[in-house]
Formats: sequence, C-alpha cells, structure tokens
Amino acid sequence: MANVEWTPEAEAKLKEIPFFVRPAARKKIEKFAQDEGIAQITVDVYERAKQRFNQ
Repeated sequence: MANVEWTPEAEAKLKEIPFFVRPAARKKIEKFAQDEGIAQITVDVYERAKQRFNQ
C-alpha cells in the first residue's frame, strides 16, 4: 500500500481511539483513502471513513 500522509489534526483524532485498536483503525482509514484516491488524510477524510465503518 502506498503511504498516505496524515495531517496533524487527523493524527490527533486517531489518538482518540483506544491504543489497542489504533493500528487496525489506521490501516482501515488508510485503505479507505487509497480506495478513494486520496493522498492525504484530513479530519474530513477521517470522519468519512469512520462513518463508513460504523454503518
């Protein structure tokens, strides 16, 4: 998987997730971004990914 860049704000949101599920959440969000053709994960991208996974 190509590396995607995280904005500091999105990284801060990620840190709100419990540490034991954070690596899996990061992977899912990065996969979502890659599938959407997004190179940078912003808070907006983070929230959209979160909404998709919470359905």
